[in-house]
Amino acid sequence: MGGFFGAFSHRDVGLDVFFGTDYHSHLGTRRGGMVVYGRENGFVREIHDIENTPFRTKFEGDLRELKGHIGMGCISDTDPQPLLVRSHLGLYAICTVGIINNTDELIETYFSDHGHQFMAQSNGKVNASELVAALINMKENLVDGILYAQEMIRGSITILLMTKDGILAARDRLGRLPVLVGRHPDGSLCVSFESFAYHKLGYEDAHELGPREIVALNSEGCKTVSPPGKDMKICGFLWTYYGYPNSNYEGVNVEVMRYRNGEIMARDEIARGGLPKVDYVAGVPDSGVPHAIGFANRSGKPFVRPFVKYTPTWPRSFTPTNQDVRNQVAKMKQIPVPELIQGKKLLLVDDSIVRGTQLRETVDFLYESGAQEVHMRSACPPIMYSCKYLNFSRGNSDMELLARRMVQELEGDEGQAHLDEYADASTERGRCMLRSICEKLGFDSLGYQSLDGLLEAIGIDRDKICTYCWSGAE
Repeated sequence: MGGFFGAFSHRDVGLDVFFGTDYHSHLGTRRGGMVVYGRENGFVREIHDIENTPFRTKFEGDLRELKGHIGMGCISDTDPQPLLVRSHLGLYAICTVGIINNTDELIETYFSDHGHQFMAQSNGKVNASELVAALINMKENLVDGILYAQEMIRGSITILLMTKDGILAARDRLGRLPVLVGRHPDGSLCVSFESFAYHKLGYEDAHELGPREIVALNSEGCKTVSPPGKDMKICGFLWTYYGYPNSNYEGVNVEVMRYRNGEIMARDEIARGGLPKVDYVAGVPDSGVPHAIGFANRSGKPFVRPFVKYTPTWPRSFTPTNQDVRNQVAKMKQIPVPELIQGKKLLLVDDSIVRGTQLRETVDFLYESGAQEVHMRSACPPIMYSCKYLNFSRGNSDMELLARRMVQELEGDEGQAHLDEYADASTERGRCMLRSICEKLGFDSLGYQSLDGLLEAIGIDRDKICTYCWSGAE
């Protein structure tokens, strides 16, 4: 997916941008970039590949050059950025987070007859930030250009744009991702995807952008230059999985939501009389752990860590495009504690059911380590649809999703017309899919949090939460 961090001050902000951007490394593993502006050297930019080397290691050698009173950095799982753009609107840097589903249509409609050229990447695709900049440049000022680009794009796009005078930050049209502004006691301002990124740098919460809102950070402070819209569809998966534990979105802390989610899941399972007799409750590290703690607290079963995740060198298991690599990563990063597994009946809580790679590897090594029973619970319903609003996974097809493969195995193409039933565990089709996944992966039982339970745990107006990946609802 990706994230960004920007800062404006009367002092050098190079270090703030460096550390603030690094705190978004959990959101991407491919490219990192930084750009600063100073009165002496103008714009200075660096972009590096971070697939095999962390952001901090790649950029620490550039810090002597990356000095200025305005700066921004980004982590990207898609395109190299930020880009430097020169147009009739002046020279500016731009980075984006989101996904554009109508790239070819936009190029054909707006640029094919005007002699416009785009620099093709090695895969032949157009850099998304370059396309966004081209749309912005069709208007007479940057704010109108940003609004125009967001209106024309199918998908979503959150934008950070930097000029020699300051920073413009624009949350995507329906607020699918958060954008927050922080203020330092010395008067410096920053803008960030994750709130904890600036808390660690001494900034305090100043403002959370609403959907479609655009703010300017400059010598006059932080000012809204385009008001927020009324409609919001923030991604519910942020709380379940992607968000960092310390972060707050729409006033709801990620870690607190996950505790509450686990409690609700256990509450509802106890009410149905389906809670199995187990020795321990455990979470699949890392993001499954707080859901499991909540489940354990409500169920009265002891919480333990029968395995840990080795994190220094292994990225997210579903991120690599190659399935063999995903399988090996999922296997390698899980380290068991045999003393807490041998002869035990375990109930595991994971954050989600996506491709099934990690679930398969987890149950195998637990049984190999001597577990008597392994029961699995997912903190959200199975992912049924690939997200078309955010670039959070590099999968190539819905059929890479475990739930969709099971539907195909059960009913073939006919089953694809009944996905709403399969996504609901209370229906016969939903129960059948759950049993099939359970048998395929080798668990003694399998259950998952209902969509209603998940929305209850988040606790904001459910009409403001996007649940497309689970329900297919637009």
